[in-house]
Amino acid sequence: MAKYLLLKHYRGAPAPANDVPMDQWTPQEISAHVQYMQDFAARLEKTGEFVDGQALAPEGTWVRYDGEGRPPVTDGPFAETKDLIAGWMVIDVDSYERAIELAGELSAAPGAGGKPIHEWLEVRPFLGGHEHCTVPE
Repeated sequence: MAKYLLLKHYRGAPAPANDVPMDQWTPQEISAHVQYMQDFAARLEKTGEFVDGQALAPEGTWVRYDGEGRPPVTDGPFAETKDLIAGWMVIDVDSYERAIELAGELSAAPGAGGKPIHEWLEVRPFLGGHEHCTVPE
């Protein structure tokens, strides 16, 4: 088994087919989207392929080390940042092909109007688990 990170982006990836921003969805559309994600995770828990997942707020702060005995330097939030992570899911699957299959299914989560978003998801293998991956070159 190999672990993969499925990353959902607020922006930075190519635009999804149903490109209505979530802040313009109705409460029912948001509930349907969240329920789809929960049902997807529950199904993968039953097959042993789900490890963890979380949704993230769009705001954040950059932090870096600033030297011995000095407090960390912070900056942000960067609302203008091109690439913001909306959430993530960690899966543990038998192959790269299975990771791609599941990411494709997750991409079908409903959005505005209850229609699938067809959002782009980033699939990244965990470093160290690459000996089990069959990632095409």
